[in-house]
Order: sequence, then C-alpha cells, then structure tokens
Amino acid sequence: MNSNTPSVVSTDLNPEKLPAHVAIIMDGNGRWAKKRLLNRIKGHEKGSETVRTIVRTCREIGIPILTLYAFSTENWQRPKSEVTALMSLLKKFLESEKTEMLDNNIRLNAIGQTERLPENVRKTLYKTMDLTKKNDGLRLNLALSYGGRSEILRMVKQIAIKVKDGHIDPDLITSELISEHLYTGDMPDPDLLIRTSGEMRISNFLLWQIAYTEICITDTLWPDFGKDEFVQILKDYQRRERRFGRTGS
Repeated sequence: MNSNTPSVVSTDLNPEKLPAHVAIIMDGNGRWAKKRLLNRIKGHEKGSETVRTIVRTCREIGIPILTLYAFSTENWQRPKSEVTALMSLLKKFLESEKTEMLDNNIRLNAIGQTERLPENVRKTLYKTMDLTKKNDGLRLNLALSYGGRSEILRMVKQIAIKVKDGHIDPDLITSELISEHLYTGDMPDPDLLIRTSGEMRISNFLLWQIAYTEICITDTLWPDFGKDEFVQILKDYQRRERRFGRTGS
C-alpha cells in the first residue's frame, strides 16, 4: 500500500452505514499458542500480524477510528518475562509500521497510562505519534496500560480540581463534560465493540464510552481473526437497529 487514497474493497458493505469508531478487545493469543504447544510470546507475535491486517482493512474500507485494547493496567501483573517480551514486541511493531502509517495517512494515538511504559518504548511511541499527528486518514488508537476504572478515576480528579479552583460549577457538570475529560474526549464513542476468543466480559475497557455500543463476541482467537470475518461482523452490524433506549418507531 503506497497510495494515500484508500483502495476500493469489494465487501458489499453500505458505506453510509459504516461504524465511525470500532473498538476491539484482542483476546486469545496465549490460547492460540497453547493449542499449538508454542510459547505464549509466539501467540502475541502472530497476533501482531492480525493487528496489521485489521488496520489495513479499516483503512481500505474507510472506517475513521479503530481502537485496539493492546495492554491493560491489569496486564502488568503477568509474569515479568512475558511483560518484557510484550513491551519488546510493541516497540518492534511501532518501528516496523511507522513507514506504513506515514505512507497511508494513518494517525497513531495512544490512550492509557503511557507514562508507565518502559522509557525506550515510550520514546518510540511518542516519536511515531508525533510523526503521524498531521495525518487525517484512519485514526489508530492503541490502548496501552489502559483501564476503564482508572480512566474514570482520572477524570473525576481532574473535574474535582477544576470545581475546587472555581473553574467549573458543579451544577453544570454534564455527561458531555465528563466525556471531554476522558482519553477519548475528542472522538465519538465506539459504534461497535468486538471481542475475540469467546469470553463474555468487557475486561475494564472503555466503561463509560460503550454505554450504547453494539457488541459482537466471536469464538475466533485473535491470531486467527481475519479480514473476511471482520467484514462479516460489519455486515451484521449494518443489519442491526440502533435505538439508544428509544423504540424502533
């Protein structure tokens, strides 16, 4: 892919009904590796290839925003060797995909406690974000050291400080104001949330933002998730009626 213009993909999707924001909980790397008697890291490596495929597909189809749950605040509790390997893989991914993001008008963004990332990873992340900040095509959000509850706690503290300092009247606090103080404050809430591997839980991901998000759970492990299944999920999404608490009529 070398053109800044998205290529035309034959998917039978209605371009008028595409989700503006897709969020994905990428789950199943470890189980994929275990089924093949491989080290868990091999699963994460294979999973990074799936990331590349789905990012390209979003760009080709014309989805404006993709948010990937890459590393949670709880993931820091995993064995140190696995965390170290994941951080190394993240750095490698950022370095390898930098040129593609620049060539294809993709803007990289990160949400979460990125200050907790190792310094070398953090520098690579910030550098790539800075290099791509003027791109206005697909916006790729990586949720790194992210937790929905910690995000809400951060928002509450920020607003409390502004109330204390007299900058915000408590009576004027609205849901819109709360949204503005979240990591995703400058983007719409996800229209569609996909979770791979069949687990029926949210795992502390975008707790405020997914109040009316359409949810799809697939049994497919993340390393096996591909373009065809992604497009099929988008077709299913386009057949749904989104009522936002109202009646269909």
